[in-house]
Amino acid sequence: MDVFDELLRGVRGSGAVFGRSVLRAPWSVRFTDGAYLTLCLPMRGGGWIVPEGGEPLRVEVGEAAIVRGPAPFVFTDDPAGGTGTGRAGGVREVGGGVARDTAPAPEAGPGAGSEPGFPTVLLAATYDVRAQVPQRLLQALPPALVVPDEQDCGPMRDYLEGQIGGGRPGEQIVLDRLLDWLLVCTLRDWFDRPEADPPGWYGALGDQVAGSALRAMHADPAHPWTTAELAVRAGVSRTTLAKRFTELVGEGPVAYLTAWRMTLAADLLTRPELTVAAVARRVGYADAFGFSAAFKRLRGESPTAFRRAATAAAPVETAAPAG
Repeated sequence: MDVFDELLRGVRGSGAVFGRSVLRAPWSVRFTDGAYLTLCLPMRGGGWIVPEGGEPLRVEVGEAAIVRGPAPFVFTDDPAGGTGTGRAGGVREVGGGVARDTAPAPEAGPGAGSEPGFPTVLLAATYDVRAQVPQRLLQALPPALVVPDEQDCGPMRDYLEGQIGGGRPGEQIVLDRLLDWLLVCTLRDWFDRPEADPPGWYGALGDQVAGSALRAMHADPAHPWTTAELAVRAGVSRTTLAKRFTELVGEGPVAYLTAWRMTLAADLLTRPELTVAAVARRVGYADAFGFSAAFKRLRGESPTAFRRAATAAAPVETAAPAG
């Protein structure tokens, strides 16, 4: 099983908020909607991402930026003076979603967007990630990051821009799937970069010994794995596996398995049709009592308390009008 794929499978666009802004200097846009992730793609020109309390990052055409929330951030043409209330032209606030600009984007030309007088065109997508599984990877992200496009994704970006505001059938689901693709590609490229600081298990996936054990546990987390059985899978002794796994991942195989099971359980507990006992069985526990004790030990609250809090925090879905 591809563990990276499994972790990001829950990060999918579903009515994701897209917006395109045509910005003419002086300009500053402050994102205050508290999204877990915001993907910023300059389609023309470039600007500076200024995270709250962080260092400015330059992002230009051919690059993608991801900002991890919920703290606000500013996209501006002036990182030194573009974030304050005294900013010439003001600071545009974006909260509760990104308004779509359906006006035609300016034509690209020599120097377009990179010289005074040429507008910058920003495509942004906000993303709310509530599931626990993808957060095991996403929590390792810095407050903001920039990744160059090394795969020549220019045609895909142009297609994405052309879809916004077109009013064609299925527009939203097309945008959602394109966002999935761009976001996952950007994350994958980031974690492959030398400046990234991925969790220990991410690097261990490439190890012949530890990687084999990780893939087995992710493929069947409910199986009663032991270190000895995992060592057989890896073709090494029990001692060798325990030592190698701990060196790379930071904890032993059984401890990792327990934490992974509790992560899976946290997402399953948000499903009201599943009882605590049913969740326990799905993650490898014969009874709800042993599962509840392990869940509380690792997460600091009982499964019932976690479910109650998750239900209270879930967004309220508004029914579509009849007719």
